Amino acid sequence: MREYLVVFGIALGVTYLLASIARQSAHTLGAVARVRDRDVHAVPMPYFGGPAMLGGLLAAYLVATHLPFLSRGDTTVFEDVRAVIVGGALICAVGIIDDVFELDALSKFAGQVFAGVVVVAMGVQFVYLPLPGTYFGLDQVQAMILTVLLIVATVNAVNFVDGLDGLAAGIVGIGAIAFFIYAFVLAVENGESRAMSSALLTAGLAGVCLGILPHNFFPARMFIGDSGSMLVGFVLACSAISLTGQFPATSISEGIGGSDASFVAAFLPLILPFAIVSIPFVDMGLAVIRRTRAGRSPFSPDKMHLHHRLLEIGHSHRRAVLLMYAAAALVAFGVVIFSLFSGWQLVTVFGLLTVLVVGAIVLLPRFEAKVWK
Repeated sequence: MREYLVVFGIALGVTYLLASIARQSAHTLGAVARVRDRDVHAVPMPYFGGPAMLGGLLAAYLVATHLPFLSRGDTTVFEDVRAVIVGGALICAVGIIDDVFELDALSKFAGQVFAGVVVVAMGVQFVYLPLPGTYFGLDQVQAMILTVLLIVATVNAVNFVDGLDGLAAGIVGIGAIAFFIYAFVLAVENGESRAMSSALLTAGLAGVCLGILPHNFFPARMFIGDSGSMLVGFVLACSAISLTGQFPATSISEGIGGSDASFVAAFLPLILPFAIVSIPFVDMGLAVIRRTRAGRSPFSPDKMHLHHRLLEIGHSHRRAVLLMYAAAALVAFGVVIFSLFSGWQLVTVFGLLTVLVVGAIVLLPRFEAKVWK
């Protein structure tokens, strides 16, 4: 655990330091978010959070290769991480080009697919699908299609939700912490190796997301841009996919305190990226339906995302982001905890937390309106 904390700290610190350099580079290259009708920022804002976060991930990886516990582990730990960093660099490069020149949606999609294919070619892919009581092995074509599909879907979901200061980085950071806890605790309880690429990746991912937030949280001094949102979505998806190759489905049987791990535990590497970014996925689905029904491209921008609606009903920019953090944490940690624990007490606590979050979203603007009358 201590070495993972070192990885987390290095990723956080390097990202924080590189962000200032990246911000100045964005101004120099003209990678600046202009003020448009659908935007909520009032002044042009530099991009390039992605290169800073990629630098943080790379620094964390280089340090990890010299840490005794991780460097003595299975060699696939670093093989998978190298593959994800290569693929992440490719998708970050696509995002940088888009931040500077504004690529069309099809070109970005092609870049996302290419990065996914590269990761698969380097060995990071699903090897099985969990089923109740058993699992289904995948051949090479099935594994590639499923892997690339999950990567591209997660990348676009995170990209869609990147509409408020600090929103995408915060949600993915929360999800990375939840997934790290899931992978590490399950490895301990089932007697598996604690040196895992998925744990290393999520520790680094959580670090870079928290490292960029001082620059990106409201009022932001820079945006992470497509280079950043696509990178963190990519690493999150690949972290879950890597776990299936190093954590056999037949070993995922024991939860906390000797209780049986539920079927959700075995299925979690597949569903957790969707659960973690369930709010972005819902937002993306609603946007596609809304735009296609209006006869527009599903990739055409508008100002009707969930975060825009939170602003419309009376929440401040900062509170809208914090409420979406709370909802994301509720879902991500809820899925992880339900897969490892059992009991009616857990259901009760989760229900109360859900009521609190929903109540805050609905009632706070009304309460403030009455106070200020």
